[in-house]
Amino acid sequence: MIAGIHHVTFISGDLTRSRAFYEGLLGLQADPKRPLMSFDGIWYEVATGQQIHLMALPDPEAGLQRPAHGGRDRHVALTVSDFDGLVARLQQAGIAYTLSQSGRRALFCRDPDQNALEFIALL
Repeated sequence: MIAGIHHVTFISGDLTRSRAFYEGLLGLQADPKRPLMSFDGIWYEVATGQQIHLMALPDPEAGLQRPAHGGRDRHVALTVSDFDGLVARLQQAGIAYTLSQSGRRALFCRDPDQNALEFIALL
């Protein structure tokens, strides 16, 4: 039976741009323990045993129209310890986001490759 989520993978058309978002804006650090693969990419340890994997590959959905609200698109939901700080960083960087329509302290934004991310405040 399923015991948890090990990692989520996103396609990145430009790893330098993606790293600026995931490392510079979100504060993640590349995991140097991950092995090299047959294509370029980067791994981030989000929490113990939970990772985000960016794969440097051409976007097979280039030009696809995505919903304005990331909650109506496939996405990963991540908890954050400093929700207000994240909001301030997104605003400072000019990253568009929408608040959760459920009324929870949560927001949705997109990374540079239009992958939808949900951030939920820890209670």
